Amino acid sequence: MAHDIRIVTEAELRQVVALDLTVVDIVAQAFAALGQGSVVMPPILSMELAEANGEVDVKTAYIPGFDSFAIKVSPGFFDNPKLGLPSLNGLMILFSAKTGLVEAVFLDNGYLTDMRTAAAGAVAARHLAPQRVQVAGVLGTGVQARLQMQAAHLVRPFERLLVWGRDATKAEACAADLAADLSVDARAVADAEEVVAESQLVVTTTPARTPVIRAEWLHPRLHITAMGADQAGKNEIDPKALAACDLYVCDSVRQCEVSGELEAALAHRLWSKPTPPELGQIINGTAEGRSGEEAVTICDLTGTGAQDTAIASHVRTILGAAGTTIRA
Repeated sequence: MAHDIRIVTEAELRQVVALDLTVVDIVAQAFAALGQGSVVMPPILSMELAEANGEVDVKTAYIPGFDSFAIKVSPGFFDNPKLGLPSLNGLMILFSAKTGLVEAVFLDNGYLTDMRTAAAGAVAARHLAPQRVQVAGVLGTGVQARLQMQAAHLVRPFERLLVWGRDATKAEACAADLAADLSVDARAVADAEEVVAESQLVVTTTPARTPVIRAEWLHPRLHITAMGADQAGKNEIDPKALAACDLYVCDSVRQCEVSGELEAALAHRLWSKPTPPELGQIINGTAEGRSGEEAVTICDLTGTGAQDTAIASHVRTILGAAGTTIRA
């Protein structure tokens, strides 16, 4: 029997989905469900294509009570900008959780991934950053650096912003863009240590395989969200920092052990504390969060299939007339 499938392009998705508190709340609900332990989420299927400086991740999850689940294919080919092409692209496929039939295909070129990833950063900041953030900092200068700061500003409206990148010209451009977007005093700095020293909230958005933040830079009233390490071998935070901070939190412990900051800490035998809490457990109140304003906290975001199912399901409810319906 034929059934309808909605096909929606990136341009159409951009008209109905923006980075706002609604999306932040949707992603927070996904974390809360993960924290309850009832989500069905298999390990990430990850493939590295070293010859092309590329990688492909496939993520999925079923959240109990949801009518649908998403499978997301996310290629990242990091030499693409030299060809005038974006580094990230991909798509999400939404399936019925009752019949397994395809309900929608979102040809988003990574747009929905960008939205849910930035929203996850806002969720981490909402639950772990100091209540008062005057200065925020970002390490990295790409799309996610901009989006992470826009998302953080929704929940911790900082007044100053510091930007560091390996390419000073790109850092200047990123700072200028964010100054205009957020109406804050934003400037590029030449030293990552300066960013950390002056900030109460720092987000790392790099593909680094050697740390860009050192353990000795940690200071009271600091929260760091690390979202760049999403594949084995990536490492943005000095492994010693995980043990030194007051609270280290994972989006998914299982994922962070193999593709997050925890991977390096375990490999260097620098993690001897009990299993770290997950962000969803802190949201649900089943694990302790920030102990006080002076605490130092780190949140490790590897990106979860639950986030993809949550945002794809949300999109389906708000599409209206967007997209094309085909019979299959």
